[in-house]
Amino acid sequence: MSVEVGQAAPEFTLSNQFGEKVSLADFRGEKNVVLMFYPFAFTGTCTGELCAIRDQYVDFANDDTVVLSVSCDSPYTLKVFGEQEGLTHSLLS
Repeated sequence: MSVEVGQAAPEFTLSNQFGEKVSLADFRGEKNVVLMFYPFAFTGTCTGELCAIRDQYVDFANDDTVVLSVSCDSPYTLKVFGEQEGLTHSLLS
């Protein structure tokens, strides 16, 4: 399935780095959502991209926007990754 920029994403519910369920529907009509997909935590390129999001997160918050990053990693891996890199937004898997 492919989704074009600006097109509504299909509904999903995934676990975040703290084991909490996060649904796209939680934000519909409330906040703008940026979905970021990356294959694995702790890889050079992915870490760099997520740290760039971290460093500019205040810009997203000022635009009433939430960032949801989705990977293939387990929530346990994402928790360690988020703590190590100072990532405060939702890391989903």
